[in-house]
Amino acid sequence: MNWSGQFGERPAMRSMRKTLKAAALATAALVQLAGLPAVSAQESAPAAAPGEAQVHRPNVLFIIADDLNARIAPYGGKAITPNLDRLAAQGVTFDRAYSQYPWCGPSRASFLTGTRPNTVGVIDLNTPIRTHLPDIVTLPQYFRQSGYHTARVGKIFHQGVPGGVGRDGLDDPASWDERYNPSGCDMQALDRLVNLTPGIPYGGALTYLRHECGDAQQTDGMVATQTIALLREAAANGQQFFIAAGFYRPHVPEVVPEAWFDLYSPEQVVIAQTMPEQLAAVLPASRTWTPDNLGMTADEQRQFIHAYYAATSFMDAQVGRLLAALDELELADDTIVVFTSDHGFLLGEHGQWQKQLLFEESARVPLIIRVPGTRNAGQRSPRTVEMVDIYPTLTDLAGLPHYSRNEGESLTRLLDQPDLDSWTKPALSQVTGGRSVRTERYRYTEWESGRRGRELYDHSSDPFEQVNLADDPRYAGAVELLRAMLPPEPVEALQDRSQYDPENDCLRASARYAGAPRTAPGGAPAGGGGGDGIMGLAVCPAAG
Repeated sequence: MNWSGQFGERPAMRSMRKTLKAAALATAALVQLAGLPAVSAQESAPAAAPGEAQVHRPNVLFIIADDLNARIAPYGGKAITPNLDRLAAQGVTFDRAYSQYPWCGPSRASFLTGTRPNTVGVIDLNTPIRTHLPDIVTLPQYFRQSGYHTARVGKIFHQGVPGGVGRDGLDDPASWDERYNPSGCDMQALDRLVNLTPGIPYGGALTYLRHECGDAQQTDGMVATQTIALLREAAANGQQFFIAAGFYRPHVPEVVPEAWFDLYSPEQVVIAQTMPEQLAAVLPASRTWTPDNLGMTADEQRQFIHAYYAATSFMDAQVGRLLAALDELELADDTIVVFTSDHGFLLGEHGQWQKQLLFEESARVPLIIRVPGTRNAGQRSPRTVEMVDIYPTLTDLAGLPHYSRNEGESLTRLLDQPDLDSWTKPALSQVTGGRSVRTERYRYTEWESGRRGRELYDHSSDPFEQVNLADDPRYAGAVELLRAMLPPEPVEALQDRSQYDPENDCLRASARYAGAPRTAPGGAPAGGGGGDGIMGLAVCPAAG
């Protein structure tokens, strides 16, 4: 890959130091074109030979939000995000990017290892990434082994929210030189939350609080402050860095400073308009929550969406602080910036809330990549891409050899030509018992190989996935083609962990709900509600 040839001329350098860096980048590109061998699972990433000058490569600032859907301004959404607007104007926005497992822990385990869920074997909130792949080289670890200084601030690998905030969670120590776990004033206010769904554990309950505590004292404000400190240190020391900033919002509980709520007027908060017959048509397997909308009134739904937007705007402001720091420290011309989320988030569409489903709103993620000197600033790619593509994309952009265990595909061709016609790769997603494939036109989903139903949606005429065409004979050919593209049977289905008991309309204990505290008698969250799970249907009573 040739940096300047593929992405256009770099901006004028502010100093001779940056001119020398640009020359070094070209050298790195030539090295890659020469065909260096791939790194095996047992190998470390390449290092310079003794006495050999280190080749300068671009820095990486990886930013991830928690539970953020595509209702943000760069995607035409209602959430006010001026800083993400700015990033989109300077980079390439991917309109159809998808999580491989729309649930916090499994999604992060997948894209951070560059492998699909069945490969990494993480399908719950409790399994460390090295349980089944002890010698895997993670994305940050690969950069660390390549001579980068790697640091994490906040939630990158899975942490329970709110109970795991301020702790390492399922972090991977081999990935980082430095790790920081901030915990702010928002974590001290959990006893004051407005709970719109009483009886559900805090990790899944729809809760919010208009908080008097200021931005800088909130956990996400602290994430931004510490990340900026790391950027300053790297700039001062000339360190080549891979820094990951993991924000916790808009994951529940939506504890946000008052001013961010005031940003929205009531008419800006619109609830999902789903007709009763459409709700009735949703397959039981496609539901996480019953009753529809958790029994919330229209006003309660509006309250939560308002809080979700406020949390999103607050998080966006922290992203803005990071972008401003890159400019101030003269790092922007030498730093790749990636912004994404671990999965989407349903806000009442199909009568459902949160994640862990295979509808568009749950599986789709925002993805914006800014490459210094790109000639495609502000462009959008309509092609279907996956989070598992992020790992090979970043190693490619950095001029590093391909890691042989990556199961995604580098997006550099789309960064160079966002509407590339030859890109036809579908996006694959799965959850317990469910498999889904998304092409530019269709989404096709099967539940337990079709035994519990199947779904086909034509996005050219039905972008909100309201009309299931799976049994329409006119679409039999499309179903046949799409079925062949589905990911392999989910791990949990192969182990026969079917969780739905149709006779009793309840959920058996399963990987899908592992780690979710059960509801104690009287409706209070058992164990203090420290998890990140979703309850949904009632849990079946234990046999005997």
